Amino acid sequence: MTNAKENRSKKNKAVKSRDGTKPAAAPEKRRKIKNKVYEKELFRLQLELVKLQRWIVHEGLRVVVIFEGRDAAGKGGVIKRITEHLSPRICRVVALPAPTEREKTQWYFQRYVAHLPAAGEIVLLDRSWYNRAGVERVMGFCTDDEYHEFLRSCPEFERMLVRSGIVLIKYWFSVSDEEQEKRFQGRIDMPHKHWKLSPMDLESRQRWVEYSRAKDENFVHTDIEQAPWYVVNADVKKHARLNCIHHLLKSFEYEDLTPPAIELPERDPGASYVRPPLSDQTFVPEVYP
Repeated sequence: MTNAKENRSKKNKAVKSRDGTKPAAAPEKRRKIKNKVYEKELFRLQLELVKLQRWIVHEGLRVVVIFEGRDAAGKGGVIKRITEHLSPRICRVVALPAPTEREKTQWYFQRYVAHLPAAGEIVLLDRSWYNRAGVERVMGFCTDDEYHEFLRSCPEFERMLVRSGIVLIKYWFSVSDEEQEKRFQGRIDMPHKHWKLSPMDLESRQRWVEYSRAKDENFVHTDIEQAPWYVVNADVKKHARLNCIHHLLKSFEYEDLTPPAIELPERDPGASYVRPPLSDQTFVPEVYP
């Protein structure tokens, strides 16, 4: 008497599709990095980012990193891990809201130019001027003439930035339809993530094909030699974070300028100074003593 496993095996061998061929095997599930390994490697990369930051300041570089991709692709998570141990005075995140009525009358790139870095600064653009090639195109927030003008002028604008000495790096986070759906559902189920679900995010679910077409057309025009697109496979968040940070570090030939260990000087005892009584101050209630 055969067991259940053997019966299932025979049944699978007997099953054929309508055209007489065997069904395709299910795709192999991708192995995810273990949490302990992930945390250790992430911290190692973050220490390297600290070294890179010091080197950028020393060399007076101006760095712009663009993060684009579908909603819920994990751009914000990567940006958060990059900036976690960096100085906000050196590395700043720019996430602009929708343009005001006044900004709509300006040259399209004008409001982004105001946020470009000075020497020794890093700017991370959480979405960027590529809004015009994505959400504005798909949702009809710009005219056909404005869209086509963007495709013509954007490569020249970026070449101009690079010629001026700005280091421009562009990442596109790619996520599958199934994974995006899973993350949207997660945002619905978790109250602390409700703010991440905007009406625009919900609308994007119904326009998957339109966004795919817009992305492909965008790449045709803006994947240029001076500032190419780097696509990050973002179906597994932890892998995407490590891969993106690793690539960012490899984009620079930086040196370790970490100074020698600091020795804290002894404090002046200030014996002649008498502080006012603590009762003169208003303290926060110690709800958690």
